[in-house]
Amino acid sequence: VQLQASGGGLVQAGGSLRLSCAASGRTFSSYNMGWFRQAPGKEREFVAAIRWSGDSTYYADSVKGRFTISRDNAKNAVYLQMNSLKPEDTAVYYCAALTGGTYYYEGSYDFWGQGTQVTVSS
Repeated sequence: VQLQASGGGLVQAGGSLRLSCAASGRTFSSYNMGWFRQAPGKEREFVAAIRWSGDSTYYADSVKGRFTISRDNAKNAVYLQMNSLKPEDTAVYYCAALTGGTYYYEGSYDFWGQGTQVTVSS
């Protein structure tokens, strides 16, 4: 499956952004999906994940209550709604797909999108 992330941009602290990840391929609905991010000088970290059916979601503690992951299997898309953004949320955000393994471990993921930049100004 090929993934294309979009929706990043520059936003003030406290603002919102919605990231989208478009997937190609007829098997999208069989993949669990995740979002990761990488800030300058830091390792890539887990943000959120959603089960293939959409009935289970998982979040990093740093974004819990502010970010919401969702998916639309009919549109081959996964989304990340980001509210109450903070400067520390500034990073390149990546969507990724996995068939199995640990959601928060990037090594579990089989496919990655190219990333979209999110910049939060203070």
